[in-house]
Amino acid sequence: MNISAPFIHRPVMTTVLMAALLVFGLFAYRSLAVSELPSVDFPTINVSASLPGASPETMASSVATPLERQFSSIADLTAMSSKNTTGSTNITLQFDLSRNIDAAAQDVQTAISQSIRQLPINMPTPPTLRKVNPSDYGIIYLAITAKHVPLTQVDDYAETRVAERLSQISGVAQVFVFGSYQYAARIYVNPYALAARGLSLSMLSDAIRNGNTNIPAGTMYGSAHTYTVQSNGQLMDAQAYDKLIVAYQNGAPVHLSDVGYAVDGIAQDKQLTTFSDSSEEGGKMRPAVVLGVRRQPGANTVQVSDAVKALLPELTREAPGDTEVHLLYNRGDFIQGSIGDVKSTLLLAMILVVAVIFLFLRNLRATLISALALPTSIVGTFAVMWLAGFSLDNLSLMALTLAVGFVVDDAIVVLENIVRYRERGEPSMRAALLGSQEIGFTVVSMTLSLVAVFIPILFMGGIVGRLFSEFAMTVGIAILISGLVSLTLTPMLSSRFIKDSERHGRLYNTLERGFERARDGYRAGLTWSVDHWPAMLGLAGAILALTLLLFAVVPKGFIPSEDTGQVLANSVASDGITFEQMNAMQQRVAAIVQKNPYVAALMSSAGQGFGGSASANIGRMFMRLKPISERPSADEVLEQLRKATAQTHNLQVFFQNPPAVNIGSISSSAEYQYVLQGPDTDSLYKAAPRFEQQMAKIPGAVDVSSDLELNNPTINVH
Repeated sequence: MNISAPFIHRPVMTTVLMAALLVFGLFAYRSLAVSELPSVDFPTINVSASLPGASPETMASSVATPLERQFSSIADLTAMSSKNTTGSTNITLQFDLSRNIDAAAQDVQTAISQSIRQLPINMPTPPTLRKVNPSDYGIIYLAITAKHVPLTQVDDYAETRVAERLSQISGVAQVFVFGSYQYAARIYVNPYALAARGLSLSMLSDAIRNGNTNIPAGTMYGSAHTYTVQSNGQLMDAQAYDKLIVAYQNGAPVHLSDVGYAVDGIAQDKQLTTFSDSSEEGGKMRPAVVLGVRRQPGANTVQVSDAVKALLPELTREAPGDTEVHLLYNRGDFIQGSIGDVKSTLLLAMILVVAVIFLFLRNLRATLISALALPTSIVGTFAVMWLAGFSLDNLSLMALTLAVGFVVDDAIVVLENIVRYRERGEPSMRAALLGSQEIGFTVVSMTLSLVAVFIPILFMGGIVGRLFSEFAMTVGIAILISGLVSLTLTPMLSSRFIKDSERHGRLYNTLERGFERARDGYRAGLTWSVDHWPAMLGLAGAILALTLLLFAVVPKGFIPSEDTGQVLANSVASDGITFEQMNAMQQRVAAIVQKNPYVAALMSSAGQGFGGSASANIGRMFMRLKPISERPSADEVLEQLRKATAQTHNLQVFFQNPPAVNIGSISSSAEYQYVLQGPDTDSLYKAAPRFEQQMAKIPGAVDVSSDLELNNPTINVH
């Protein structure tokens, strides 16, 4: 049976088949999502609950514990961690990668409902949940600043106008805000004035709540018209609060201004976010609202970032007053450059493979026939990748680069066998039929054996399996398509374009003599190796021992550190510090970072850390570095920043080059995390500081820190 015979006899059908493969592949290439790595979605759910004023111990015992007991019975739950701070609890639930996130969210919501009766009755709101992805990251960050426009107005524009427009872009999943300046009126009360009038703080709080309402007032029906009644019950500024009647005594109203006063302010006055850009004159840190954009799973990162950038001029024109919208960081630029480098490598690999084929075949027609398997196999793979939902990322392109050396093998084997019959004097058609029939089964076995090498990767579990399954399937698809091309297109073209020529040029003869010398040298070396087999066996053993030794000493890791052009930093001060002191120290560190010549833009926030955690003694920084052609690597810049800020008193700064994939559900300022567990809280609290001290003594370990804060000044009321 000759598999290739129908394709040799029907050249039009074969040409149309290959053309369709190319056309579909080109269209699929334009539709493929572009990202840094394959999508790895961890089924993770975050549950948050609040009880204002409660201590961390109270939150852990009365809120976190009842919820954790209910959550522990949910199926496929692989990790559960809770973080308790003053007045708030955050529980992170991570499920098995095979778990459906929507089904898991339903189970979590059911568990919350079952635990409501066990929670404190004075909680302002029931616990809430949201689906998160620890491996997700913001692809673009915007900083909105103004010199004269009030920050509350800037925040209103950022959260209502800018965030709304960004959310409408195709591929955008979430827009999150750093440094919110939402308006709030703050009321300061004189306790002596309250006591003189027989009022309490709870009575005053109820009066303010009841007097600041926005409820429907109904409809008034008249003889000639129907009127909709509108009530002006919403207080919009401090002056309106001062006029609020909080009680009546002796027939006279008691206004808020009689027992205190109200001032215009912001809701989160214990945090401040600032931004500076080295391209601006002066580079002064100015208060800012920072917006981050996350993409939807499977969305084209480059297209989403380009759409956001295209919207920036319009957003700046619509901004109130002198408000400006700055581009803090764009990960799409890094991904586009990284993908461009891999594409260039792929193109160079294809050129080198074709050059090597020509070097050995020394026939232009034969080279073109065998080289056609390259574009057909690679472009055809794009069509299957699109059908499988793959993306165009570093791993899939690396798979195609690796496949370049495989996809021409089958075509060369078929071509060589056909040429062998042609050199014997067989006509072109008969040579193609005989050669393809003789080698067809060999080509099939070669193709399947190559694909079988990558099958075990498809059965790998966990995050490694998620990352490299796309790599293995891409290589396998390219090899299978190359086998199809070698059994269809290659013999068809050989039957019509291969000619037997007994006259060869000078280049052919020169290369032939070189090949003969190489063959003679190989024969001599092989003869010597066979005659001295004990020495060769010893050499093989030495190479094996050296391989094992090098494998043991070579540095090991999960994914190499990449230079994405950004550096993150967490800053931690001593417990109990005031926000004003923390902000002053944070600004000093920001000034040091600004002096580094390789930092292009800086966002600094005091009072708010990574992961949205709020505390007066923590802060964070986000640095965009200059183009890689104008600076050393990000790791070198990070070391410069670490040394420059090492002498900062009373403030620890932890710099980090963010990894490509975040593993685990616990946020941290370091690349490695250890979790200490114990049944007794007091023993755990004693062991944790000692363990942290021992970790700091390990050679090569830097930025050792703990999320346990026990030294905050406390007042115990008995």
